[in-house]
Amino acid sequence: MKRTITLILLLASTYSSIAQEEFIAPSRYLSSCGFTQLTGGVILLRARLEPFPDTLNFILDSGSGGISLDSVTVQYFGLKPVPSNRTIRGIAGIRQVSFVHDQVLKLPDLSIDSLEFHVNDYSILTSVYGERIDGIIGYAVLSRYILKIDYDSNKIEFWSRGSLKYPRGGYLLRPQINMLPVQSLRIKDERTITSRFLFDMGAGLNMMLTSDFIKDSAFMRKKRKFFTKQAEGLGGKIDMQLSVIKEVKIGPYRFRNVPVYIFDDTYNVTSYPYLGGILGNDLLRRFNIILNYDHRDIYLLPNSHYNEPFDYSYTGMELFYENGHIVIGDVAKGSPAEAVGLKEGDIVIAIDRNFNQSIQQYKLAIQNAGDKLKMIIQRGPDVFEYSLKVKSIL
Repeated sequence: MKRTITLILLLASTYSSIAQEEFIAPSRYLSSCGFTQLTGGVILLRARLEPFPDTLNFILDSGSGGISLDSVTVQYFGLKPVPSNRTIRGIAGIRQVSFVHDQVLKLPDLSIDSLEFHVNDYSILTSVYGERIDGIIGYAVLSRYILKIDYDSNKIEFWSRGSLKYPRGGYLLRPQINMLPVQSLRIKDERTITSRFLFDMGAGLNMMLTSDFIKDSAFMRKKRKFFTKQAEGLGGKIDMQLSVIKEVKIGPYRFRNVPVYIFDDTYNVTSYPYLGGILGNDLLRRFNIILNYDHRDIYLLPNSHYNEPFDYSYTGMELFYENGHIVIGDVAKGSPAEAVGLKEGDIVIAIDRNFNQSIQQYKLAIQNAGDKLKMIIQRGPDVFEYSLKVKSIL
């Protein structure tokens, strides 16, 4: 008799648990907005800060643990930041931040209230992308909604939290999410290793690996070539090494000969050995993605960009938009750019007869390995023409 009672109680408990799951309210469509893809697939979307009428540019960043505004934007609106003892950490520095409290972000048909924006200087991002960057949208918004990101249509849909049926043909990741999503991946070169990586949609690259991870794992082939390259992030600019690894495997999806950056994690962004590095959006943009932080789900569905070739180009120079001009930034020693005589601070007038001064188009122009480019450069009062061959890192 006791066994019967116990079994009945167990069945009742199980049924109650299942019933509770069945009665979770379904997710509801709330809003949608278009977005622009910047270099490396980084998402730029537009929103307003109420009650102001100005449209602002925000980067969508799963690698951000909050939400932020650029210091110039804060000053423009006359907002009064409140100092704090909190710091934010990036690949190139650590900064103490202030906050503007209880703000409202306005998207089409959707107002997101009670937001605590931290204030940061994003002038470097504005310079890199040639677009005014007013802020970054991270966990503070991503945790409140289900986001469906479609790189085929360049559209994001916002859905309420709740039960959701994922489309067929994709794969469900179950990352660890403690403000930032962390996913286990298998990577292969000299050795095959499984490690944890930050799922970072704000990083316009395929992968970043820490130099400590590379040394401790003896992961990369000894004959790999490394190319010096400058990268930009929170805190400013930092020199890295660019190379290629044999394979990256995300769930069932394999990518071969993947370009990677290797950096000295001076500011302990990855808390190594907890993380081996960062998985960036130049690889992730090859999927339409559903972010469901409430259920700790990230759903990947291969899209029309899935089989696009990787960028193996190398010139050894960076382009920035500064004071109304496109200028050459750092020129790496021993690089093709240095070999032909290009210098930091040179103003780019045209590349291959394209005089339109679009930094996005110019960056695309120098990303075709093997191409020979004609560059018209202004240096002081003088104008020069240079012929530059784009090298391949493969």
